[in-house]
Amino acid sequence: MRDLSIDAFGLHFKNPIMTCSGTFASGIEYSEFVDLNRLGAVVTKGVSHEPWSGNPTPRIAETPSGMLNAIGLQNPGTKTFIERDLEELKDYDTNIVVNVCGHSLEEYKKAVLDLNDTNANLFEINISCPNVKAGGLSFGTDPKGVYEITSELKQISKKPIVMKLTPNVTDIKVIAKAAEEGGADGISLINTLTGMKIDVEKQIFSLANKTGGLSGPAIHPVAVRMVYECASVVNIPIIGMGGVFDYSDALELMMAGASLVAVGSANFKNPCATTDIIDGIDDYMERHNIKNIKEIIGLVK
Repeated sequence: MRDLSIDAFGLHFKNPIMTCSGTFASGIEYSEFVDLNRLGAVVTKGVSHEPWSGNPTPRIAETPSGMLNAIGLQNPGTKTFIERDLEELKDYDTNIVVNVCGHSLEEYKKAVLDLNDTNANLFEINISCPNVKAGGLSFGTDPKGVYEITSELKQISKKPIVMKLTPNVTDIKVIAKAAEEGGADGISLINTLTGMKIDVEKQIFSLANKTGGLSGPAIHPVAVRMVYECASVVNIPIIGMGGVFDYSDALELMMAGASLVAVGSANFKNPCATTDIIDGIDDYMERHNIKNIKEIIGLVK
């Protein structure tokens, strides 16, 4: 029998495949297509203490080998999220990862405190949010800021925390080390790359926000490189993500050093992408006579 299970962050995952925040709603919406019990984890959309309305439309644009989005982390706030979304997930046999966002350290703290006593198993902290007290720069672009927010949230969180890193930095290794030194139980990467698209016929920006986050196959080689770099400098588990569309994409990230893999944009094209990838990994292990998935992690040096 092949063992696809992974132990990380003090949790047991039946396999390494989870979803990317913002691409799977809160999970229950995909349950008619995917047996959520088969997933290593369901990662919910980002949630903040107070409701966010998000950015003006249009908020999505297709690009070659990917897509741009500028949703703006629209969400109903923790109160509604806990009563509605988390309540609907409680009967599924999978880990529940809640993505947490905020515009200030105080907002992050409030959200974590709101969620502490829920059925969430893990918090993924989205530090790509604009820090309103730092002129709108992302929390995740400053090592000192990453260390501060990580250490502050770690002190109050009753759940393990994973810091979700932005790729829009000069050196991802420095950011990863700051998260580890701040006490993070793990890191996840990469979030979207900042991009822009212009409609040349209409002579306007394709997104009302002008810029958006680029995801999809176009960013996968960047994700593999950054996961590999981070794995060389940190000793905490990594969740790899970015352009994962099939089992080989997932295995690339694991061989680069990721312990788990999140599937994002692929869910829009194929609602069953996650379970197809799990089956593909199982088949790969059978063909290569690999008994334990852990043998693949960091295989390529």
